[in-house]
Amino acid sequence: MTPSKSQKILTYVLLITFSALWLFPVLWIFLSSFKSNSELYQFPPTFLPQQFTIEHFVNAFEKGNFGKYFLNSAIVAITSTVLLLLINSMAGYALAKYKFKGGTFILLAFISTLMIPLEVIMIPIFKVLSFLGLYNSLLALIIPPAATPTGVFMLRQYLLTIPNELIEAARIDGAGEWKIYWRIILPLCQPILAALAIFSFMWRWDDFLWPLIAISDPSKYTVQLALSNFIGEFNVDWGSLLAMSVITMIPVLIVFLIFQKHLVNSMATSGMK
Repeated sequence: MTPSKSQKILTYVLLITFSALWLFPVLWIFLSSFKSNSELYQFPPTFLPQQFTIEHFVNAFEKGNFGKYFLNSAIVAITSTVLLLLINSMAGYALAKYKFKGGTFILLAFISTLMIPLEVIMIPIFKVLSFLGLYNSLLALIIPPAATPTGVFMLRQYLLTIPNELIEAARIDGAGEWKIYWRIILPLCQPILAALAIFSFMWRWDDFLWPLIAISDPSKYTVQLALSNFIGEFNVDWGSLLAMSVITMIPVLIVFLIFQKHLVNSMATSGMK
């Protein structure tokens, strides 16, 4: 049954309304970052800045050393995402296409860890990192999330849709296992890898709790820890906090724009495999 014109109009109105309500806080933060300190505390508050200023951005980078924190987060997010894609794709490929004793048990063990809260395993992970001498280093933020059960499961399920005959044909042509992995598996997994890259980068970039535990040296802080520096015991530097909150949104948006085509293709074709 084809919807009528009035139904379409009502649908678009509802979608636009809910989108506006969802985007309003983000837009408010963006516009407030360009307001002066006096205007931030003005009552009643103004939506648009009466006079645009970038003083909060300048203060945060010059006085707050935010450039260093930004670089730390970029190193952690990019490196851990690359490692996650490599390790999870290998594990997913092995669980999907290799038949070996105990494979089902290993898969169930991976999936069962999804039911364990992060707070439960934080102490064991912390002790292992301390034993290895990785505490208070960026490696403490990169190595633990290098393999996730979610990523292994997603890739394993996606690789099950790839015909085994394709891999067998490559073996008959003389291709080794590594060549099959690099030349066939990874290119065919681009949609799911793009989706996982977006999630991984976002998780690592926005992570606060684990960096708070694993890092004590202020020079190795990530952006999320750095944002807490603008919150003092008796006052909050709202101008710098808002400005840096806007800056921290940009990398995630860039990553999404880069991989969105593959993500959309993955969602559009998921029901056709």
